[in-house]
Amino acid sequence: MIDQRSLHVFLALADTLHFGRASERCHVSAPTLSRNIKQLEDTLGVSLFLRDNRTVRLTQHGLAFIEYAHTSLQQWQKLKLSFEQSSEQLVGEISLFCSVTASYSFLYKLLEQFRLQYQQVEIKLHTGDPALALDRIIEQHEDMAIAARPDQLAANLAFCSIGYSSLQFIAPIGHGDIATYLADCANNNKEIQWHTLPFIVPELGLNRKRLESWWKKMQIKPPIYAQVAGNEAIVSMVSLGFGVALVPQIVLDNSPLLDKVQILSAPFQPEAFEIGLCVLRNRLQDPLIKAMYQTAQALAL
Repeated sequence: MIDQRSLHVFLALADTLHFGRASERCHVSAPTLSRNIKQLEDTLGVSLFLRDNRTVRLTQHGLAFIEYAHTSLQQWQKLKLSFEQSSEQLVGEISLFCSVTASYSFLYKLLEQFRLQYQQVEIKLHTGDPALALDRIIEQHEDMAIAARPDQLAANLAFCSIGYSSLQFIAPIGHGDIATYLADCANNNKEIQWHTLPFIVPELGLNRKRLESWWKKMQIKPPIYAQVAGNEAIVSMVSLGFGVALVPQIVLDNSPLLDKVQILSAPFQPEAFEIGLCVLRNRLQDPLIKAMYQTAQALAL
């Protein structure tokens, strides 16, 4: 028999491919997690992971077991709900992914309303690079995510808009070559030579696509100083004078470094982000997921 704890441990290691991070996520020691994985492999009679002193990799059996583990946990959750629900009160847990900025802006309003009605539901929040949000949903690492709507939304995803954020070009304020150059342009009414400015860019995601589209319209290919995961880190690097960048306005509004960067006026202003709650359509049959989604829909009205 394979218990639910073993499935959670397996999925944590399959997600992180790192015994230390997986053990922290599961709140157990690394040796305990290793023993649980070994017991699971003994039960199945196959190896789920290939590991050495430096790396951990999934075997073909491990890759196949991921879908089983997700399906089993989802069915267990539904069974628990059917047993535990009373007086139409929902109980259980929802895992939700978003950026750090979204966690105290868009998410705050959503959870504030949700908790008024569903006090028995536990929220498991994971934060990270917003460029990864949709993949986290599609790969079923999370139940739901707050994300920017892509130009083409996959047919298997449901998206409820909860807000918008414009995109702004930012540059450092104060000393440094970039700040001095921009001050000279402003004082002498000179046009900014964008192709000469070093850019701090996202590693991937919709923001990166918006920036590359803008470069194409401008017919430039500027130097890239660094590629960074997460908009908050981009603001930090710009404030230190390393380059200019394109970031969502919502990130600037909530950044402690707001007074250390300046917004630049640019031609062909990139299209704003539509921010929303995203989930696999087939997961909307789950009462917990449906309740959260309906809360987001109510906020959007």
